[in-house]
Amino acid sequence: MRIRSGVPDDETGCRLEQRQDFHTLYWIRSGAGRQVIDGTPLEVGSSTLTLVGRGQVYRYDDMSDVDGAVIGFGDDLLYEGPATQVNPVWLVGRYGTQSVSVPVEDAPRMDLLIDILTAEAERPHDASSVEVQRHLLLTLLLLVQRHYDDARAEGAMSDDGDARLHRRFVALLERDFAHHHDVDHYAEALGVPAPLLARALSSSTGHPTKALITDRAMLEASRLLRFTDLQIGVIASRVGLRNQFYFSRAFKQRYGESPQAYRTRVRDGASPASAGATS
Repeated sequence: MRIRSGVPDDETGCRLEQRQDFHTLYWIRSGAGRQVIDGTPLEVGSSTLTLVGRGQVYRYDDMSDVDGAVIGFGDDLLYEGPATQVNPVWLVGRYGTQSVSVPVEDAPRMDLLIDILTAEAERPHDASSVEVQRHLLLTLLLLVQRHYDDARAEGAMSDDGDARLHRRFVALLERDFAHHHDVDHYAEALGVPAPLLARALSSSTGHPTKALITDRAMLEASRLLRFTDLQIGVIASRVGLRNQFYFSRAFKQRYGESPQAYRTRVRDGASPASAGATS
């Protein structure tokens, strides 16, 4: 959906917090504002791409004079395979990038690609429609990945090997976090020693492997507390922690309050009593 004159509440429905069952890419060609993803604010300006993964909690605040586009897509338009170096699936994972600045000189090309994708989505469906849309979307995501990599290279944030392993871990974590909390599972599935995985993740994120796994589970728990009426014990089981006492302790460590207190606060719109641990 193209946005030409502001972000219309009646079309995007994003001013109130939402959790969608699909991925969303926001392209801000010009304008400015604030986007909030899973409670983390992001200041965005002209030539900015923001990726919101399926299940992430999103809203926008005070968008003004926005010209851009909103693209929603499902997992069926992504791909997985042996070419992990060029696989953009990691972009919509919890620890993937959330916002990327596009160089001004490349913005017209991004606009053109989005225009072509929009036209393809609006034309009558035929036997080639899905594959054409898939190729256009993947081209767009790979360009996002290129700009992200360029920014990392300029900041010397980590080497290519660490970045590739981090991306593979993100995709695997999104698939397995509700069933596997042990570090060895991820190391074995990725085919690397646990210490090597820990070094790569620490280099890319600043956090140890176990903390990333637990944090992903607690994030899912926070979403379920906010958007469902499931009992605490059921939510604990949903994120792979059958021991409710351990779940409550881990949740309080992450968010600074018990699961029930968190649920009450976010639904009442109150300010947090404590900021909790940083992500």
